[in-house]
Amino acid sequence: MTGATLTWQRLRDLRCAEFEDAGDGWHEISGRADSDRVRVERAMTAKLRETQDSDSAEAAIKRLERLSRNFRYVHAEAGLIRTALNGLAAELAAPQRQLAQALEDAERLKFTVHPDGSVSYPAAVGETLLGKQEHPGGSARGSARLPLEAPGPSERPGLPGGGFHPNPNAAKAEAVADLIARAVRSAAEIDDRYAKILNKLKAAKGLDVTKATLDDVFQDTAGVRSTASTYLARGIPWGESPAERKEWWDGLTEERQQEYIDVAPELVGGLDGIPATARDEANRNYLPVLIDELARQDGDDARTKLDALRGIEAKLGEPSRVPMFLLGIGDEGNGRAIVAYGNPDTSRNVSAYVPGLGTKLDEGFVDDTLKRGLDTARGARRYDASSSAIVWLGYDAPNIATVASTGNAEAGAPAYNQFMNGLGVTNQNDDPHVTAIGHSYGSLTVGTAANQDRGIPAADDIILLGSPGVGVDKAEDLGVGKEHVYVGAADNDPVTMLPSKRQSAVSVLAAAGGPFISYMAGDIADQGDDDVHFGKDPASEAFGAQRFKVDDGPHPVLDAGGFDAHSQYFTPERDKVSADNIALIVAGQPELIQMEEWR
Repeated sequence: MTGATLTWQRLRDLRCAEFEDAGDGWHEISGRADSDRVRVERAMTAKLRETQDSDSAEAAIKRLERLSRNFRYVHAEAGLIRTALNGLAAELAAPQRQLAQALEDAERLKFTVHPDGSVSYPAAVGETLLGKQEHPGGSARGSARLPLEAPGPSERPGLPGGGFHPNPNAAKAEAVADLIARAVRSAAEIDDRYAKILNKLKAAKGLDVTKATLDDVFQDTAGVRSTASTYLARGIPWGESPAERKEWWDGLTEERQQEYIDVAPELVGGLDGIPATARDEANRNYLPVLIDELARQDGDDARTKLDALRGIEAKLGEPSRVPMFLLGIGDEGNGRAIVAYGNPDTSRNVSAYVPGLGTKLDEGFVDDTLKRGLDTARGARRYDASSSAIVWLGYDAPNIATVASTGNAEAGAPAYNQFMNGLGVTNQNDDPHVTAIGHSYGSLTVGTAANQDRGIPAADDIILLGSPGVGVDKAEDLGVGKEHVYVGAADNDPVTMLPSKRQSAVSVLAAAGGPFISYMAGDIADQGDDDVHFGKDPASEAFGAQRFKVDDGPHPVLDAGGFDAHSQYFTPERDKVSADNIALIVAGQPELIQMEEWR
């Protein structure tokens, strides 16, 4: 195979297991190279750096670094060969089964399959207008044309014009011959595809791994990913629950898991139910691929996302006392990014924050939104070191033109619930404490998620910050018990006082109608300050949640604060009380928070 002319006999006699055995050999080489790399870096290079300080030591370190790059290259390329061979074996299995079925049918019907793939059939009695008559045997040549492809100049060489043949064996022989021809055609296409990529996986003599060589690995990985996409995607439980996905993942060999992470990271990096460490490794591998794709695109949207992805890549490379995990990344819609500070699988306390109006994959997300997650994690870890805080941009937050609609929240809620379900499945603690956090329009997304059939999976507490309403009128409707719903609402935050839809309409009418209409509007609209745009004000007594203390923030007009009070809940430098209260709730110590009176 892989380059030789393919016949049905070669396909019949092919032993796919030999490709898999060869793949196992390359896997062993890949693993050995990686082990040697680790040994060089930790046992040799690191020791030299710690104990020696001389020109000769520096020269030795450079040679060891070169050796390490060599091992890294061998590890990557050998792994790609393994994947290609495994993919070749897996994909060839289907046409081989198809051929075996055709040959079995031919034997059962006592047909003869010739070396060129034609099928001879015996004489048989068939019905004619004159009654039953014996019709001579013949030969049928198969067509590799698939059912929806246009026919060639002659549809059936054995049947001029493709018409009816009085010998009933003729049609059966044609079916067998077609099956053989299609199996050989399919196998040949698979073989040709893999031959091309395997021929590219070659290293130059006198291997000296440079940056250009490592860039070549990047291109080789993309080629294998494209070639083996069918093989790699096969079996992934896309439509199943996170629990079933975890079961699938745990059932894979370590080799197969690493294959997904290294070669097809985009397939598993965002799969809820996969462990956080695997998702993080996969998404770190996928990030440069996504950056490369966006760098080749034109337009402001691509440039905005590209800058954001480069910013995330830079943060991932920075040392931090709170480890960063990339749980999801993508360029669909306004961009996707799910970032955890602290491992959500090993932490006892886990929060997942949904941002709101105007949030997208841009510089603001990298500099400001991610900092809110980091501040939450740092704050919670002061009270319980086993705490993780997640920023979840897994939906399209609305812009100013669509913020009055519930559409974005309704689209995002199922994805958020799926993610939260995955957190509960992969967490390794017996009884983890999970907090759902929604800020601004994100609180409506959280409220919409909580109002679905089974509520937010795994959530014990809900925090609503700067909320314009959550789609329900009572805290008890959010599924965690009203005593577990916490609200932060700054008195100078204009978003928490957005008028209800009814009040908005009446206000327009009043402004147009003068004093009498204004008086009537006072009777019609609810002026008790417990209605906001998406339902009851979560900070009101009517809603019934627990309101905690936050700083009032600058007044939008008198202090020229605009929306500043809406954006400081997470930030200890600007609102220490709010940030500390959030941290206490996330850390599972709500009894220590400072409470505030309802509105």
